[in-house]
Amino acid sequence: MPKAHRTIRRRNLIAMIGGATVARSAWPLRASAQQSAVPIIGFLHSGVPEENVDRLAAYRKGLSEAGFVEGQNVAIEFRWAAGHDDKLPALAAELVQRQVAVISTAGSTPAAIAAKAATATIPIVFATGADPVKLGLVASLSRPGGNATGGTSLNPELGAKRLGLLHDLMPQAARYLALVNPTSTMAEPFVTGLQAGAATLGVHVDLLNASTTAGIDAAFASIPPQPGTVLLVSTDVYFFNYRAQIIALATRHAWPAIYDNREYAADGGLISYGADFLNLMELAGSYTGRILKGAKPADLPVLQSAKFQLVINLRTAKALGLTVPQLLLAQADEIIE
Repeated sequence: MPKAHRTIRRRNLIAMIGGATVARSAWPLRASAQQSAVPIIGFLHSGVPEENVDRLAAYRKGLSEAGFVEGQNVAIEFRWAAGHDDKLPALAAELVQRQVAVISTAGSTPAAIAAKAATATIPIVFATGADPVKLGLVASLSRPGGNATGGTSLNPELGAKRLGLLHDLMPQAARYLALVNPTSTMAEPFVTGLQAGAATLGVHVDLLNASTTAGIDAAFASIPPQPGTVLLVSTDVYFFNYRAQIIALATRHAWPAIYDNREYAADGGLISYGADFLNLMELAGSYTGRILKGAKPADLPVLQSAKFQLVINLRTAKALGLTVPQLLLAQADEIIE
């Protein structure tokens, strides 16, 4: 069993985020001569900077390992859609007009789709949970072709695995629910995997559809109280941005819930299982650096996550009155106490 330790929730200052409260670069270029010498990365994202502090830090780490440090020999211009995906095409067009050296959409599948639609020439580096081939971002994982490459966690396809873990946690669960964003490109692979897992276990899973904050509230409110209710939250960047709301609702309803990445568990969710997305963000930063040095996206194969994490929050388990089985604890990569 891994050594248990305390995890402290971090909320860094907005100044550390880089372009957190504005859509422009976090630092001005000092002279027009430097502007032509310093490459500019356009960072496009469907979320908000405050919910992506750790992911941005990981991206910058990969960028620095490739030899680029923001404020020294590279600039980053940020465009945040703040949950309004309909704004992404215009934001992507701004970056294209700005003639940035690279567009990074790491951590946002909707942003990757918008960037791909906006340009066929500017290199694009993504880090997505979905299959980039099915999304039309690349021709294949090994030979991307075109102007886009990056990494994928394939987190939506892990719905069956998460269902099995939730079943191990509560084998006597009376009702299974799954929160799904029907407008997300990641909904279909999640539901497909979930249904296959449900058939294997002989259980039924009811879908709760939501694509707005009000819809999330309504989805939870639509289910009458019943002991033994458990919840799976699908992979979705919108849900990730509003994870505090989802975690609070699951706690209020006393629903044991499983999520797709560590940030949920660190922020008070019961259990998470999925790819190490911080590692994927770091790889995206590294790929961005390689492209700035002259590599072509078509020659860089799409990376697939090889690291997966099971995180259990024992504080939340205690609050829910749950005893986590030792077998499940023994599988955990991290235990939050």
